[in-house]
Amino acid sequence: MSDEINKLDISDEMIAERRGNQNKMPDDMPKLMANIILKIDKFSKIVGNIVCWITVPLILAMTYEVLARKLFLAPTYWAYDMSRFLYGALFMLGAGYALSKGVHIRADFLYRNFKTKTQGIIDFWLYILFYFPGMLVFCYMTVGFVEESIRRGDKGMDTAWMPFLWPIKTCLLVGIIFLLIQGISELLKSYWAATRGKWPGQDK
Repeated sequence: MSDEINKLDISDEMIAERRGNQNKMPDDMPKLMANIILKIDKFSKIVGNIVCWITVPLILAMTYEVLARKLFLAPTYWAYDMSRFLYGALFMLGAGYALSKGVHIRADFLYRNFKTKTQGIIDFWLYILFYFPGMLVFCYMTVGFVEESIRRGDKGMDTAWMPFLWPIKTCLLVGIIFLLIQGISELLKSYWAATRGKWPGQDK
């Protein structure tokens, strides 16, 4: 039983890591295709490395709030809003990097049993039919959402601090752009898997 569980865990991890070394593309892959994948993945990794530092001010803000509230009976006006803003920025700006690592939610209990070629075909057509159309519409709508927030000087009404909302709304727009960029790399990887029967960087 334990062997089956370990095998299942390894299978899930391989799916999450795209089943191969993504730092090196196959020798027979067209050079342009390989360069696009590598450069986009490198860009997403750099973004992910930068965005992860948002956790530092997030932890500091929440720690300060707890200490001020519990020890000195002096709750802050800003900690609640800052925690939401920082967590939201972390989630949205890191979404492209998460996609590059394959850790977005999918029906793995079905997907893991498919052949690599079938996985590639499914991913390729899902990106074409749903992912890019949906993200482009979302991007278009968010541009107006951010523009209106800046123009109106939109403020949060949940606390007395009432911070401007356009910075976090701008993070939403930037996060969508990062997802679109990384989606190009994932589309090319899926095409390769669909036509060659293995993910780029996969030995077998």
